[in-house]
Amino acid sequence: MIRIGITGHRNLTPEVSEHVATLVKDHLEPYGHALVGLSCLADGADALFAEAVLDAGAPLEAVIPAAGYRSALPPGHHPVYDRFLARSVLVHELPHAVSDPHSHMAAGRLLVEQSDRLLAVWDGLPARGPGGTADVVAYARALDRPVTVLWPQGARR
Repeated sequence: MIRIGITGHRNLTPEVSEHVATLVKDHLEPYGHALVGLSCLADGADALFAEAVLDAGAPLEAVIPAAGYRSALPPGHHPVYDRFLARSVLVHELPHAVSDPHSHMAAGRLLVEQSDRLLAVWDGLPARGPGGTADVVAYARALDRPVTVLWPQGARR
């Protein structure tokens, strides 16, 4: 079993989401159910990855940055988050109370440390704030974890 973690952008447009979902599914297809997916279950790349993992019949592990994480996600995403959390075979809950850049980076570090490789849905630009996708990718690379970057050609956030 290979353990694959996800980091990536949130607030994707419907068109970009559709492309990303296809890229993620195609990337995971060769592993079949012989993988374990790790995700923070946020809207955007995390949720698209979680869906692809579960569709492949593989186990999903959730990494929850803080006690207040769910309430910090968009309200429309709560049912999706709840569904993925309920289907997770293991939940890694960090001891932070507030969902902020510090707790998000701590979750990114844990996700990388628990993974054999990292999948990044990333436009290649610097993080918009501490603990963003670029920071998690940099951490993975500092640990010599293999990183695969997926981003639809010509897409913009």
